[in-house]
Amino acid sequence: MIFAGGKLLRDSDLNPVLGYLEEEIIQTLSGPPLAAETVLDALDALSRELDSGVLDDLIAQYAPPEAREELDRVRPQISREALEARLELELGGLSGPRPFGRAEVRPLGALLHVAPGNMAGLPAFTAVEGLLTGNLNLVKLPHGDKGLTLAVFQKLTELEPRLGPWLYAFDLNSRNSGALKALAALADGVVTWGGDGAVEAMRRLAPPGRKLIEWGHRLSFAYLSNWKGLDLSGLAEHIVRAGGLLCSSCQVIFLDTDYLSEAEQFCKKFLPVLEKAAASHYKTPGQTAQAALYAREAALEQIVDRPGSGDLAFPGRCCSLTLRRDYDLELSHLHGHPLVKRLPRKEILPVLRRQRGRLQTAGLLCPAGEREELAALLARAGVNRITAPGDMSDTLPGEAHDGEYPLRRYVRVVDVENMPE
Repeated sequence: MIFAGGKLLRDSDLNPVLGYLEEEIIQTLSGPPLAAETVLDALDALSRELDSGVLDDLIAQYAPPEAREELDRVRPQISREALEARLELELGGLSGPRPFGRAEVRPLGALLHVAPGNMAGLPAFTAVEGLLTGNLNLVKLPHGDKGLTLAVFQKLTELEPRLGPWLYAFDLNSRNSGALKALAALADGVVTWGGDGAVEAMRRLAPPGRKLIEWGHRLSFAYLSNWKGLDLSGLAEHIVRAGGLLCSSCQVIFLDTDYLSEAEQFCKKFLPVLEKAAASHYKTPGQTAQAALYAREAALEQIVDRPGSGDLAFPGRCCSLTLRRDYDLELSHLHGHPLVKRLPRKEILPVLRRQRGRLQTAGLLCPAGEREELAALLARAGVNRITAPGDMSDTLPGEAHDGEYPLRRYVRVVDVENMPE
């Protein structure tokens, strides 16, 4: 399906829409600018319907079962107060008087969002960021969206019809490079989410001069020092809840030690904690069976991919740990099967710099007296978020995204010189 002009259209209307889209964009951008207050009012109305339960049927129809829990977790960050605070934090001070005249903050114009499918609602959220900065938004939907973004756009434009000309969505196959190239040619900025392949593809498709705003895949990990006696339950709950699917998911549990024997002791102590978290997360027989299947797949992949590696496996009920001998940060098996590795603090900088540009979150667990030293060391190595292990995938008020304030990337500063009379 396609969303254009505030209406749902058939996929067969793609070519006609692309044919008149440039004219529509020019007409919209030539008219009154989209005020942030208009967007905030619409989002506030949508939030009230969400809180009242009016949208429960819509969420159940279009979103996966776990989406409601995730939505409740991020709900405070999409409140009017939180969004107003973001606008002030990220854009405040960019405009105003200058020695030569004044500076004005303006939207880029039209943004093409190549949206990811690893989190329900993210395609709609990236478009909301575009709306808040006054941009017209063209969204390429991910394969797994299943209609949620289209439903959100339709609801928003019902609540505030003035948003209709500022929102478009296209359920395109990624192999349809012709349509993607046409959309990129119409955009002033391309917002790309995804792995290296997706980013490189959009670099090739976007014409020279278009601003590329890349939110590529990132790697995150936990770092534990002097862990004995510390509460490991938050880390376990995060690993099971996030499932390794997000950029902020813990892939590797690094231990501040040189000794393999100490890492083995950790695995033996942590596995029952991880099993308890898995048992509380996988509650139905179907969920338990699926988790057992994930565990079997992880074990088979280990046998096939790394025969004779010397890895030590610690299988558990619906989860597992794998202790590897190297220090490298890498992806782990999904759904409660993280890797455990040694990483003495003297090796943090040289090891993590191998993944420079890809680091995101470190869940730091250590005695209070070591926290500042280790946080500073992790930051120097390139980490952009340092949290408690249980908060690794939570949205924190006022935080940046991958080390940057997103709204600043969607605007430009126009300098206007004072002219002699």
